[in-house]
Amino acid sequence: MNKQTAGRDKLGDFAPKFAELNDDILFGEVWSREDKLSLRDRSIVTLSVFMGKGLVDSSLKYHIENAKKNGITKEEMAEIITHAAFYAGWPNAWAVFNLAKEVYAESAKENHGGMFGLGKPNDDYAQYFTGQSYLKPLTNPKKSFAFLANVTFEPGCRNNWHIHHAIKDGGQILICTDGKGWYQEEGKEAQSLKPGDVIVIPANVKHWHGAKKDSWFSHIAIEVPGENTSNEWCEPVSDEEYSQLK
Repeated sequence: MNKQTAGRDKLGDFAPKFAELNDDILFGEVWSREDKLSLRDRSIVTLSVFMGKGLVDSSLKYHIENAKKNGITKEEMAEIITHAAFYAGWPNAWAVFNLAKEVYAESAKENHGGMFGLGKPNDDYAQYFTGQSYLKPLTNPKKSFAFLANVTFEPGCRNNWHIHHAIKDGGQILICTDGKGWYQEEGKEAQSLKPGDVIVIPANVKHWHGAKKDSWFSHIAIEVPGENTSNEWCEPVSDEEYSQLK
């Protein structure tokens, strides 16, 4: 296992001996005895002890993160906590589940976004989306003739109806990179999207796009240069019309 430095990082100045024992003995000698007990099994033992003692603070979250790194899946973590609940107490189980959900939710996000990655929460445009989206710019609009960004939608997330206005040229191109999604132009049926699909959106056409309700979805959005371009955001895609898509 990797050399532990948490003790020295957090307590090196205040309690150097404790930091030494934590890093060099507990993790350096005990946890490293993988020939006696695997890291995965040591994680299970540690989680069970913490849960039994009702220790559900940041130190337990660290050990849940460590357990995930040691190969314990989300499903296995849920089963470990459920089993231990009958011995450690139901309230303790609730507390541990809350921490575990945070850890595995963060992990789930890391696995989305396709080859370009998830990016950051799309806060600047959140008012034009239903659900959570993420944005990772791929070019600098001030240094490039076209702006490209990887946009990722959580399951059920979609943007509002909108229009890319232009007097000449303009519009947008979507290159689907990960997951499953929808694209729809006003007056037409929604089109199912998958990785490898390319959508060319003409200027001045009202449309929306986003994820399917049971899947994350990512696409590269390419703003096509044009004359007098602007974006007009319109009404949201209602839950009723979205739920009818199959």
